[in-house]
Amino acid sequence: MDTKIGSLDVAKPPTNDLVSCNHANATVIHPSVPSAVINGCGDSTLGGHLARRLVEIGVTDVFSVPGDFNLTLLDHLIAEPALNVIGCCNELNAGYAADGYARARGVGACVVTFTVGGLSVLNAIAGANSENLPLICIVGGPNSNDYGTNRILHHTIGLPDFSQELRCFQTITCFQAVVTNLEDAHELIDTAISTALKERKPVYISISCNLSGIPHPTFSRDPVRFSLSPRLSNKMGLEAAVEAAAEFLNKAVKPVLVGGPKLRVAAAGEAFVELADASGYALAVMPSAKGQVPEHHPHFIGTYWGAVSTAFCAEIVESADAYLFAGPIFNDYSSVGYSLLLKKEKAIIVQPDRVVIANGPSFGCVLMKDFLKGLAKRLKHNNTSYENYHRIFVPEGVPLQAAPKEPLRVNVLFQHIQKMLSGETAVIAETGDSWFNCQKLKLPKGCGYEFQMQYGSIGWSVGATLGYAQAVPEKRVLAFIGDGSFQMTAQDVSTMLRCGQKTIIFLINNGGYTIEVEIHDGPYNVIKNWNYTGLVDAIHNGEGKCWTTKVFCEEELVEAIATATGPKKDSFCFIEVIAHKDDTSKELLEWGSRVCAANSRPPNPQ
Repeated sequence: MDTKIGSLDVAKPPTNDLVSCNHANATVIHPSVPSAVINGCGDSTLGGHLARRLVEIGVTDVFSVPGDFNLTLLDHLIAEPALNVIGCCNELNAGYAADGYARARGVGACVVTFTVGGLSVLNAIAGANSENLPLICIVGGPNSNDYGTNRILHHTIGLPDFSQELRCFQTITCFQAVVTNLEDAHELIDTAISTALKERKPVYISISCNLSGIPHPTFSRDPVRFSLSPRLSNKMGLEAAVEAAAEFLNKAVKPVLVGGPKLRVAAAGEAFVELADASGYALAVMPSAKGQVPEHHPHFIGTYWGAVSTAFCAEIVESADAYLFAGPIFNDYSSVGYSLLLKKEKAIIVQPDRVVIANGPSFGCVLMKDFLKGLAKRLKHNNTSYENYHRIFVPEGVPLQAAPKEPLRVNVLFQHIQKMLSGETAVIAETGDSWFNCQKLKLPKGCGYEFQMQYGSIGWSVGATLGYAQAVPEKRVLAFIGDGSFQMTAQDVSTMLRCGQKTIIFLINNGGYTIEVEIHDGPYNVIKNWNYTGLVDAIHNGEGKCWTTKVFCEEELVEAIATATGPKKDSFCFIEVIAHKDDTSKELLEWGSRVCAANSRPPNPQ
């Protein structure tokens, strides 16, 4: 099939948990802390205004790396009592941390210095863009007097043109504000922040280093709260879309629902569940949307991922005579090398503001949330697809019983991980085989789950774990990271310890880039083995609460989990799991071969 079926990237509704919609004509951002706290510091400077705005939208932690162009700005951010400035080991991890924070809080922020910092954080900002995360990237820029001159500054490539960093950010952010004077600083900053919230994308704010500490009348002690005009559905288009979809689905014998990753950007998760409840259809989720659809729903049948789907899920989805995909992204990874057995004429594709019905009509200016709620009232109850699933379902087996002191197998590891999950935990899965092993975990109600499938940047999870854990300290984060990924961003375990986080990292040490091995093997996929627990112990250096261990067999794993969840439950725990280099999930083996085939297609004849 055409895997670009209905995949329209136009996610723009102003939606996040920090934004509450009134039934009037505006969306008011309510501060996450009392206004007395926000207004308590008599700082009428640019830096003070920015700090208060961040707190107002729900950012109480900012991830930063100091540099001479942003030091004064950092002084003013630190002076805001409701804002916690967290120093990271490098800009890339600061960006990843802001990404993880945004996933939990709805918006995140990082602060770096000009060019050397800005270009270092670019990769993380690009990833946040691909995942539709509002992220405020703040850069301390050159002195305002240096703009328009022929001066050459440090931290640049040696040209008097200071726009290199800006040009890079223009391709991966939805708004760029370069603040070089105080007269329009208030407008630029507020426009940037509100645009990030409305567009659900990162924005870039550069602030000249000599402006942050200067008072100005526009920086009121009592800033007016943001009021964002909501996006509304076209009523006639909405009604037409609902009517056409209802007619299409009500004629079907065994229709199914599949949730996609853009449920988050459309804030349509509850509406999707409402539709599932009303329709009785079997309910599946795309891999990149795991955690956004409740897996305790009575009609949930698992992850639809083509040839590597949850057992019996693909058979039900692909044999259906109609399927509704809410917020899908069909790329080469989610389609398993373009091998999904779907037909466009059977599909209703619902994007954040557009509905496409089979080979027929397309309806624009229709918000996903409104469409799903309207459709729920028009569908006839039909549980045939779920009954078919229930009829063919066979409970999955359990791993073979390990012999005493037998080397630990990865499937045995995740059998024990499943028992650790609860509503008070969250799972972070790094790019690699952890994608597939974590995908098979059954998430209890309230259990968080995050991974970066669209961008797939190896090393993302270390910084993202830092940010996510900081955003939701009431949850214990379980991060599953391969050794190759960990080597890229390991430094910010240091920051986790400084922040007193109680995360458990399971480091899967299998000697290299296993996911790359299964796509295309070569000597470049083998890495130097580290003493990972020794490294974390050295970073710990006796400061903070930290516990590390290596496990080689199931008995040691059981003991390690008991310690991490018992005597060390308030400590950062690092468990290095020694695994065989060829111990991979069967799903990775299948997926890798199909992605390899897609990557190695010969050029089309000219």
